[in-house]
Amino acid sequence: MAESAALVIVDVQNDFCDLPSSSLPVTGGVAVARDVDEFVTLAGAGYDRIAATRDWHEDPGDHFSDDPDFVDTWPHHCVAGTDGAAFHPDLSVDAVDAVFSKGRFSASYTGFDGATDDGVLLGDWLSSAGIARVDVVGLATDHCVRATALDAAKAGFRTRVLLPLTAGVAPETTEAAIEELTGAGGDAGRQRQQHPGTEPGFRRVERSRPHAVVGGEADD
Repeated sequence: MAESAALVIVDVQNDFCDLPSSSLPVTGGVAVARDVDEFVTLAGAGYDRIAATRDWHEDPGDHFSDDPDFVDTWPHHCVAGTDGAAFHPDLSVDAVDAVFSKGRFSASYTGFDGATDDGVLLGDWLSSAGIARVDVVGLATDHCVRATALDAAKAGFRTRVLLPLTAGVAPETTEAAIEELTGAGGDAGRQRQQHPGTEPGFRRVERSRPHAVVGGEADD
């Protein structure tokens, strides 16, 4: 019997995409929105469930700052009900089975903090559907993708990050996140190329491996 699988699309929202209006743009974010949309169109039928997470901040306390350090504090972003919190328009959510909102009243990086409007948590939703494997895509590799994938593995799901369908904020933290996720260490799979049009210091990281298995080497 085939293993039940879910796709989790992490935070592909306007404020995280490289748009003039974005408050926390990730270079390559718009390309990720388009690529994930194409992937869902072509391969979405292979998943038993598709979920999308989103930052949905109402009053997250000191997560917001007018003088952010970009480690623990950040500019205002993804404020609930604003255009910045909306999914990027190039990402259709028609095939998404459920949306999980996180960070209403505190900082939150993992989609496993997220809940539906009915209060169902992502982990409970996946478990109730009998999901065994989770594939994670979205933004950003070194922040919410990382946290969501680590928590998926901790929850007992066999977890992969589909690296070509992600983008990181900075190359150093993205590389560190991938090494943490895979536990591979060394120089395995370090080939990358700069995505066309990116600015120096920020790039969409392309990997020689199509995905990373959390806690182990990539499989076929």
